[in-house]
Amino acid sequence: MTKPIRVDYETLERHEFEIYKESILQRLDIYIHKRIPEYSRTLVQKLIKDGKITVNGHTSKPAYEINLGDRIVCDLPRLIQPHVVAVDIPLEIVHEDDQLIAINKPPQLVVHPAAGHWEDTLVNGLLHHCKVLPETDEIYKPGIVHRIDKDTSGVIIAAKTLRAHGALTKQFQDRVVQKSYRAIVEGEVPFDEDIIDKDMDRSKHDFEKMAVVKKGTGKSAISFYRVLERFDGFTFVEVAPKTGRTHQIRVHMASIGHPCIADSAYGKRDALFLRDLGATEDPLIPDPLQPVLMRQALHAFNIQFTHPGTGMIVSYSAPLAQDLELVLTLLRKYKSKDKPFDPAQGKPPPEPAPVAPFDAAQGRPAVVAATPKKPAAKKKAAKAKPKPKAKPKAKAKAKKK
Repeated sequence: MTKPIRVDYETLERHEFEIYKESILQRLDIYIHKRIPEYSRTLVQKLIKDGKITVNGHTSKPAYEINLGDRIVCDLPRLIQPHVVAVDIPLEIVHEDDQLIAINKPPQLVVHPAAGHWEDTLVNGLLHHCKVLPETDEIYKPGIVHRIDKDTSGVIIAAKTLRAHGALTKQFQDRVVQKSYRAIVEGEVPFDEDIIDKDMDRSKHDFEKMAVVKKGTGKSAISFYRVLERFDGFTFVEVAPKTGRTHQIRVHMASIGHPCIADSAYGKRDALFLRDLGATEDPLIPDPLQPVLMRQALHAFNIQFTHPGTGMIVSYSAPLAQDLELVLTLLRKYKSKDKPFDPAQGKPPPEPAPVAPFDAAQGRPAVVAATPKKPAAKKKAAKAKPKPKAKPKAKAKAKKK
């Protein structure tokens, strides 16, 4: 039997038991689980603590040993068997074929159903669009082979067949899928490119967060980054994670003192306002008192992998989300490193040089920002061959004689 995940506490069903000789001295939670096996022991323990299961009219404890003549009353919530509902949710499709689909996920959209989001997720929309998705052991994740955070926008792929699901899952497990993200971070990153190699694990202070830990005590996490554009007090970067740890980019960038803008978990602020850019009003912002950005400035820009159907290397990209484009526009306007446009001169500042893509084979940038080259070693001057010594003149005359 498939374990139910959802519990309807508003609909209760009463069960009553009287204890006879053969049942005495059993733990209360074990006894109820044996009598009603569809309720897990963990759920039974919770119901006992919540007072939904009583003994002789009184609340009890899971470890209570039942006795002869005990009367147990259970007010049990209705169990909802797990299933995914198809919902008509607009999807921005980057690519689709008979094996897979690539979506440009907007921010605020959860990837798969979970507590609090049962019918408003990407999976609900995919099921409506595709009609059928491959079922796996994880009931609420049909077709899903990877995920990105709710507040992160960008490209995400899903499998449409069981064969494609297996092939793509293996590529993620083998770490051969290449991904690159774009982020706007706090502060001015000192290097044009760098590698962040810091182990990660769950935070000891907040289990919902991740943290950098001492080398060798957590899981290996490696990220490559390079600067795309510099601003006064901010930096636009591209990051390629070599590993795929939870919140990896956000934690790694924060660990070097440059968290994503408006990252409420790891950043310096949970929202970006126009005043943070040194401006009081702007035609692009109707209400300057409202935040310009209220989620981490992180976007899944590109993904590259082997197509499960054709065996060819494919690459799909998603254009930067509109809210992040707005932030970049404002940064170029108020925090630009270049001189502002002077109409009298009639020449706008030069546009930034085009950025080369990451090299998927190497897992790092194919072409990076200019880095000082090591001075070429000076060639040693070739030693001049010694000239033959001239013979003394006296000896020469003696020979003539």
